[in-house]
Amino acid sequence: MSPQQRRGDADRNGRPGARGGAPRGGGSGRGASGGTSGRGSSAGGTSGRGSSGRGSSAGAGGRGASGASSSTGRGVGDDARGAAKKTHRGQSGQSRGPVKGRGASRPTSARPAAARRAPATPTIDVHDPEGVRLQKLLAAAGLGSRRACEALIASGRVEVDGQVVMELGVRVDPAHAVVLVDGMRVQLDSTHVTIALNKPKGVVSTMHDEQGRPSVAQYVADRTERLFHVGRLDADTEGLLLLTSDGELAHHLSHPSSGVPKTYLAEVQGRITPGIAQRLQKGVELEDGPAKADKVTIVQALSHLSLVELTLHEGRNRIVRRMLEEVGHPVTKLVRTRIGPIRLGDLKQGRTRVLSQVEIGSLMSQAGM
Repeated sequence: MSPQQRRGDADRNGRPGARGGAPRGGGSGRGASGGTSGRGSSAGGTSGRGSSGRGSSAGAGGRGASGASSSTGRGVGDDARGAAKKTHRGQSGQSRGPVKGRGASRPTSARPAAARRAPATPTIDVHDPEGVRLQKLLAAAGLGSRRACEALIASGRVEVDGQVVMELGVRVDPAHAVVLVDGMRVQLDSTHVTIALNKPKGVVSTMHDEQGRPSVAQYVADRTERLFHVGRLDADTEGLLLLTSDGELAHHLSHPSSGVPKTYLAEVQGRITPGIAQRLQKGVELEDGPAKADKVTIVQALSHLSLVELTLHEGRNRIVRRMLEEVGHPVTKLVRTRIGPIRLGDLKQGRTRVLSQVEIGSLMSQAGM
C-alpha cells in the first residue's frame, strides 16, 4: 500500500486533527460534541473555549450541535466560539443579569417626600373671647394711640405667648398673657406699680426700721399698694432705688443670676489713674471673694480727689466701697445713677416717680422675664 493510501485510510478512520473527521468513540477533535476537551465541546466538555465554564449552556454548544450528536468541520467550532461570547446566558438558558461595569444600576433607597419634610410648627390660638382687645392694651401701656398700636400689630411686630399676631380682632387676658413688642416685654397688668426713688443719704432701705431710723416708707406713705424694695442701698449711699408691688419682678431683679447691671458715681480720695481703672476691671480680691467691675470710666481726676463711674452686675453688701478702698482710694460720696435701663436722671432727692409700662417692660426683658 502506498503512503497516500495509508493517509487516506487514517483520515477515514477518524485520525485526530482531520478536518472532516468525526470520531466515533468521543475523541478530542475540534468538531466533537461528546469529548472531554476541545474548542467546540458542548455536551459534556469541561475545558476549552466553548466549555460551560465560560458561560455556554450544557447540551447546546452552538447552532449546529445538539445533545451528543456530532457535527463536522469548522461550523461546530465557530458555533462554540459564538456561544462563548454570549456570556449573559447561564445554565439552563437562565439570564445572569446585567454585566458588571456595563450599565449595571445600583439600588437606591428612596425615602418618601413626607418623611424628608420637617414638621411644621403648630400655630397657637392666643385669642381669649373674654379678654381685652390687644390694641387697647398696648395703647394703655403707653405704646401710642390705638391706631398706632394697630399699625404695630399689622406689621407683625407684636407677639403674644410666643406667637406673632397680625389680626386686629385678637383679645388677650392681661393678667396672664406675655406680650412682646419688637422683642421687648410689655407690662399689661395695670394693678402693679413700680416706683423710682432718689434715696437721700442717712435713709435705710427698708419699709420699717426697728431702731427708728428714717426709712424709705416715709416717701411712699401715700401709696396703698404693698411695695417691695428691689435690692438695697446702705444708709450712706444715695441715689436710685426701685420699689414695686410686683413680687415676681422684685425677685428677678434682686437675684444675682439676673445680671442686671447697676451704675454708680463715686467721689474718692486721691487721683485715679488708668492703671487703677484697669485693675478694677480685671478684678480685686476681697474678704468674701474676688470682685470686678464691668466698666470703669474716669470722669474727673484731680490731685486730691477723683470722680469715677463704675458699672457692676453684682450686688454684694457695700461692694463698690470695698473695691475702691482695696485699690487705695476710699469713697467720700457714692450715688447710684442707673439700674438696667432705668436712669436716675434729674429726679430730686426724696422724690419719686412712677415708671411707665414701657420702662417696666424693658426692665422685665433685661431681667429675663
